[in-house]
Amino acid sequence: MAEAMIAGLLRRDLARPENLFASGPRSERGEQLKEKYRVLPFTDNSRAAAGADVVVLSVKPQRLSEVLRGLQGIRPEALVLSIVAGAPTQKIGTALKHPAVVRAMPNTPAQVGEGITVWTASAKVRADQKEVARSILGALGEEIFVEDENYLDMATALSGTGPAYVFLFMEALVDAGVHMGFPRRIAEQLVAKTLTGSVAYYGRSQTHLAALRNQVTSPGGTSAEALYYLEKAGFRRALSRAVWAAFQRSLELGKETPVHIPENSGE
Repeated sequence: MAEAMIAGLLRRDLARPENLFASGPRSERGEQLKEKYRVLPFTDNSRAAAGADVVVLSVKPQRLSEVLRGLQGIRPEALVLSIVAGAPTQKIGTALKHPAVVRAMPNTPAQVGEGITVWTASAKVRADQKEVARSILGALGEEIFVEDENYLDMATALSGTGPAYVFLFMEALVDAGVHMGFPRRIAEQLVAKTLTGSVAYYGRSQTHLAALRNQVTSPGGTSAEALYYLEKAGFRRALSRAVWAAFQRSLELGKETPVHIPENSGE
């Protein structure tokens, strides 16, 4: 995701390569980014952050505490922008002794400029810093600002994790096509275009999803038969429980008290 941000900033001409510092523990990875984007690589986070106007935190949640302990020298007027799942702004601000923190949850389509990012800001983030954050996140696709930070954990479960649900669904459809007898390449093409076309149609139609579903569901037809089986198999309930489980995991990563998935979730 950090590479997606670098690519987006350069693609939108929002930053020059020499003004982007990429820091990580693997020097070879830094050299790859330098060769591809002409950014400056570091293996010392504090050196990379010194003098920066914006410090982006893009690490695995399990490594965040270690990274925060070793990160020093952030300028008082700098903005810290975190895309770490489950990490509250208060935790980051307290650990860094730095009050201006933006928390964001982008998703993987950001790598092709088609992402969606939900973000919020701590009370100490200035209006001009919010605009900087909006520009950076806008380089990844669409962005939605929310006042309530609780929405970030919800976004993590719905849109942040969402591409995994979509890819699994696509994979299952492709396998079903192969099982019927299609060559895999044709099944993949049919499934990919069906999904992108359906999303484009929804975006232009301004029609409720249920109404669109009804348009392709003739009484006694193939769609009706397929949907009956999906409902009988608990498709909605399974998906609802999966999203709820991801939401609870996001809370756990933020050191919140986990809440168990209710047995009737999604029913």
